[in-house]
Amino acid sequence: MFRPGMRAYFIPLAAGVALAISAFLPWVVVSGVSLTGFPEMAAVWVLGLGVLAVVLATLSLITRKNSRHPLLVVGLAALGITYLALRIMPRLAGERARTVAQAYAIVEDRSPGEAPEALAGAGLYVGVGASAVLVAFGLTIVIKRASTTYVLADPNDDVRDDV
Repeated sequence: MFRPGMRAYFIPLAAGVALAISAFLPWVVVSGVSLTGFPEMAAVWVLGLGVLAVVLATLSLITRKNSRHPLLVVGLAALGITYLALRIMPRLAGERARTVAQAYAIVEDRSPGEAPEALAGAGLYVGVGASAVLVAFGLTIVIKRASTTYVLADPNDDVRDDV
């Protein structure tokens, strides 16, 4: 498990754990109130992808087989989900809080006041960072050059003469 070539798989293992944990951290903070990501469907997907990354990295450590391509796909999916959530969720939570504040103002017959401020929470940043690490680790198989290249010296080397 701790062979020199396989120790690198502790990186996606830690990134997968961080990605899974990020689903339970605050994703949006509206006027000081933290909203965790887990009940949302995006957080369920992030949790599943984090667990999948942990399983793939653990299997690679146990079996000593390469699983960088699946980790790249898992990382890309998680990066897409968390980046879109980072861009969309704070705005949607702010609009939802403004709607609720306006509804209370109408019922109480007062002016609505200013809109509550919505910011992205730590969970989204941890998720984006962990998924970026998974993508970077998966890309190492694509960027890594082959040590020896196979080149045919003569194009007719493949042809059998006895046929």
